[in-house]
Amino acid sequence: MATERTTPEKIRCDACPVMCYIADGKAGACDRYANHGGDLVRLDALTIIESAEDTRLVPFLKDGKDPEDWDGDIVQGKRPFVTAVGAGTTYPDYKPAPFIVSQDVQGVDMVTVVTEGIFSYCGVKVKIDTDRHIGHERDVVRVDGEPVGHVMTSEYGSKMLSLGGVEHLTGGTKKEGRVTCDALLRLCNREAVEMVIGDEGHETTVVVQAGKAPIINGVEEKLMRVGCGSATIGMFAKQWVDHVDDVVVVDDHITGVLSEHQAGKMLDVEPTGIKINGRRSTPGRYFQVAEPGTGWGGTDIEDPLKILGDFNPKFAREGMSLLMVSTTGEQYGYFELNAELKPQPAEIPQALKASAELIAENCEPSVCSVLFMGGAGGSLRAGVTENPVRLTKSVKDSLTFVSCGGAEAYVWPGGGITVMVDVMDMPTGSFGYVPTPALVAPIEFTMRVSDYSTLGGHMNEIKPVSEVVSDETRKVDQFENQPDPMSSTNYRWAKGA
Repeated sequence: MATERTTPEKIRCDACPVMCYIADGKAGACDRYANHGGDLVRLDALTIIESAEDTRLVPFLKDGKDPEDWDGDIVQGKRPFVTAVGAGTTYPDYKPAPFIVSQDVQGVDMVTVVTEGIFSYCGVKVKIDTDRHIGHERDVVRVDGEPVGHVMTSEYGSKMLSLGGVEHLTGGTKKEGRVTCDALLRLCNREAVEMVIGDEGHETTVVVQAGKAPIINGVEEKLMRVGCGSATIGMFAKQWVDHVDDVVVVDDHITGVLSEHQAGKMLDVEPTGIKINGRRSTPGRYFQVAEPGTGWGGTDIEDPLKILGDFNPKFAREGMSLLMVSTTGEQYGYFELNAELKPQPAEIPQALKASAELIAENCEPSVCSVLFMGGAGGSLRAGVTENPVRLTKSVKDSLTFVSCGGAEAYVWPGGGITVMVDVMDMPTGSFGYVPTPALVAPIEFTMRVSDYSTLGGHMNEIKPVSEVVSDETRKVDQFENQPDPMSSTNYRWAKGA
């Protein structure tokens, strides 16, 4: 007598250390795996990047359409590249990578090993294009009241944040780890995250979203400065020399003064007797004219005259004109000296107004950049080869190309495989998480089949790409600014080395 197969009420998922028991029709804690009729299934589709030299390449789902609008088209004569997005993991680490895919590329047998890595040692570096003061170096960055990172050394025209890392994911409280993981996940998937920087009484609220302008204390930033105050003097001195006696470019970093600056000297600008309240560096260049803030040029002032001292009557005269402008051209003021040699507001000449507009025109839009950074540990590398250190050497020797979701990854020098990649170069929804907590990120290793054999790869697991592509595969087009991971130009052997 025939017996019907009984489906267990719950199945156990072994894709990460949490080892969820998942009921039929339900997803695990990560929302990446589910129980479908007793079978463990991956909820996100495996993602394929198509490359073609004669095709204009655009981001996934053109015009930002909803994923439900995807027509299901897979490969139409374009060469596919299998990414790790939706591939699954190798946990508990004795297993080969989920997909090891081969194809012929211009007569060369290439193989790509793809896996979604579980990254405990990971975080993001955030670049915020703004002059505004958002916090001092080493100030703590908090999300939902929990510390998730800190302010780094500022770069030219930008503020920098380091968020995440194993110390916050697993080295603090359970809530800190959970909040940090959630913030990293949203940032990497290009979602907006509100954070508070600094201590009580000196706090700045910043909304960060990859590819979007930062929102600082509720105000959306517009422009990234054209340069420091000194550089601005040099760039635009000729615009001013015939229209005003002196110019001050207000900047929290270096405030510039035209009449004292070398550019002004070369253009025969006469001394004006101006006095700047700051620490003089070299002629026409001043540090610390005010405290950092969200006012003019990243200072805390709204009235630029506050940085001026008394004019020297030996050089100054009644009627002398002065333009004060910020490094983005968004704030400017025109003044004339009265009989007491005090600057008084006056109507700005059109030529000077046009110069401020020219500064603004030469400023790039303010934007937030989010770069994922993580270390490919020994367990992840074991999914590529039974001898993980050989993979590291192969990467260092430019025999293996590393990508994340098909985007070129910068591999840091030194030991291990520590990668950094711009999330805007990756397909949407590339990142996931596990509640340990850790991020799940795609990573691919591409090389010649012969090189894969040499480093001890799982040769018996190689499948031709035709066996991997299916109607359920998610198709995306390659980004215009990204190289083809399988192009011979990425490898040392193609250069005769």
